Amino acid sequence: MEILFLGTGTSQGVPMIGVEPIGLDLENPKNWRGRSCAHLVIDGVHVQIDAGPEFRMACLKNRVPAVDYFFLTHEHSDHILGMDDLRSFCAMRGGRAIPVYSTKSGVKRVRTIFDYGIRENSGDGYIAFSTHELKAPFRLPSGTLVEFVILPHGRKIRSAGLVFTEKCSGKRLAYYTDCASVPAEAVELARGCDILVIDALRQWPHPTHLSIEQALEISREIGAKRTFFIHMTWQVDHETWNAKLPAGTELAFDGLRVFV
Repeated sequence: MEILFLGTGTSQGVPMIGVEPIGLDLENPKNWRGRSCAHLVIDGVHVQIDAGPEFRMACLKNRVPAVDYFFLTHEHSDHILGMDDLRSFCAMRGGRAIPVYSTKSGVKRVRTIFDYGIRENSGDGYIAFSTHELKAPFRLPSGTLVEFVILPHGRKIRSAGLVFTEKCSGKRLAYYTDCASVPAEAVELARGCDILVIDALRQWPHPTHLSIEQALEISREIGAKRTFFIHMTWQVDHETWNAKLPAGTELAFDGLRVFV
């Protein structure tokens, strides 16, 4: 299993327009963060999680070769607006629709924004999506087990927490982004996972995201072998904060590849 972090920043990216990033070392490329999304290679297939505005450039920079399945954690713009750039990967499939999995509201938003692409095949170079609501655990044709749990992202929005188990190795990866808390059910689902990827917005509490301290506590509860923090604001300097984190936990950065 491999995870490639294509973006690790918050909804406005890092650095942020119009804000003087005091304390953020912009000479360090790890502090330049696109909107959070990730690419998995698991059981021989390519799985994309979310696609923000920088998705195209991130794919080019990191030489992403294919997307076989797409998972949208939730419908916010920083996770969905790069999806039209999946058209190249659709063409690589001979125009066959890319399966898209999300929550009920996520599927609805995809079908609204990309109404022109909801079809089984594209013969014109544009996108084709087949949408599927996450309702129960299932296996991809490759054998990968996909489980999910609903995470609260503020009072109204709900995000899909995803847990992937690779059939060929038994390795497990949990991807919990954009959440204000992690319910007991989600802790149990991810318990003991090999990799935990989790929202860690900043040092201070926030109404719709985990703080770094809250994310650390969740990591301890889950007992993940390795934890990577994502969705950080400009208030989080990579080297400063990495030096403070306990063993087995670290800030992810754009372009980071981790082999499990």
